[in-house]
Amino acid sequence: MAHRFIQENQGRHAIREMAGLFGVSGGACCRWVKRGVSERRNLRDAELIRLIRETQRTRHNRYGSPRAREALRKDYGERASRKKAARLMRENGLNACKRGKFIPTTNSRHGLAACKNILGRMFHAEAGGQKWVSDLTYLRTASGWACLTVMLDLFDRKVIGWALSADMETGHTTTPALEMAVRNRVPQAGLMFHSDRGVQHCAKSFRETLARHCPSVRQSMSRKGNCWDNACAESFFKTLKRELENLDGRHAESEVRRPAFVCLKAYYNRARIHSTPDYVASDMFNSGTGA
Repeated sequence: MAHRFIQENQGRHAIREMAGLFGVSGGACCRWVKRGVSERRNLRDAELIRLIRETQRTRHNRYGSPRAREALRKDYGERASRKKAARLMRENGLNACKRGKFIPTTNSRHGLAACKNILGRMFHAEAGGQKWVSDLTYLRTASGWACLTVMLDLFDRKVIGWALSADMETGHTTTPALEMAVRNRVPQAGLMFHSDRGVQHCAKSFRETLARHCPSVRQSMSRKGNCWDNACAESFFKTLKRELENLDGRHAESEVRRPAFVCLKAYYNRARIHSTPDYVASDMFNSGTGA
């Protein structure tokens, strides 16, 4: 950027004045302009582009610049600043695929009792089984919308429970997802379970199931209309919808269910690096829970 600025303004401003803007002498600036961008830097950038391209190919264009940068470091031992990784990806068309439109799924217009927000956006846990978050979203299929329910452990961001259903009934959404979650990870005493105020999380049958598995559970709910109170679950859905490639409405539910299972079980938990657990996959993070 500095190189281009000086070249474009040589006829209008003195070299010494422009060099002063960048804190260098006039002579050094003249030598730098004549020399141009070094061949060594060009070769270095070309190698980084090749490695980022390979990273995006193996991750199906799912990584943005922060994760691409970490993949360079962990997979290839190459270091680059986040700005440099972002610039190389932008200039070479290697950015992550875009997300789809947001469709609200929360139905809080019901007469069921809601809980206070005791999580308070404290999206950190000292161990697995202490804090879980849950949410629902729609996935577009050829036969209409399918409902995906997930439950995440805030310690390592692992997907510990999920359910994909053709309707929004509690018995097909939050309850089976919870049953899977307690099979995959034992809840600790005093588990904090956070969700939105949707009917599926407020339903009596779900609350009874939750209390049966963890009698000392503390249920927490986002404030009405405040998606930031459940930002971790919202962020997960944003990532999932960006990384699933068949949500265009032309695929049958079975064709959506299979990739969703692969993404949740085989990719998201086992391969995808997460920023919270120090840019490692959830299954590689030492949770101390055996799950």
